[in-house]
Amino acid sequence: MTLELIVFIGAILFGIFLYWRESKGNGLYRFFNKIINSKELQMKPEDKTGFVYQQTFLLRLVFIGFLFLIGIVVTRFLIPIDIATISIFASMIVGTIAGTYLANFIFKSSEVIDEKSDSIEDMVQDTIEKGKDFIEDLKTKDVEEVVEQDKEAPKVEEKSARQRLKDKGLM
Repeated sequence: MTLELIVFIGAILFGIFLYWRESKGNGLYRFFNKIINSKELQMKPEDKTGFVYQQTFLLRLVFIGFLFLIGIVVTRFLIPIDIATISIFASMIVGTIAGTYLANFIFKSSEVIDEKSDSIEDMVQDTIEKGKDFIEDLKTKDVEEVVEQDKEAPKVEEKSARQRLKDKGLM
């Protein structure tokens, strides 16, 4: 179980690295595309599609599964120890696919943040200005209320409660 967890975490990191690498350039995919397809069916020069970059889930699963299958066959011939079990193989595939989607989420989030950073900055500045205006309005209203209270007619001397009780004869 511990080995599978370590392999799974390593596969997630490998998936992130694989996605990042293909987002920078897809030369290997272009090479296979030129070998397999005719001139009319080959991908356009501006197309960024790779084995995992901008692919659907099913094609990612096929490409990654095929990659790890080749890797396991090679390790079986090089190292005669039976390390590559089915559970580790599945952990590698699932971890790598999860890593590619995690990398996709990170790239998309950073793009959105970069696009919206100016508008977010403007919104924050507007909010700060509105807050300052609101505080100034509160200060001027408080000052106006104090001035109005001072300008009100002076209060007539009222009798104290003791005096009123004496007047009524209750004391």
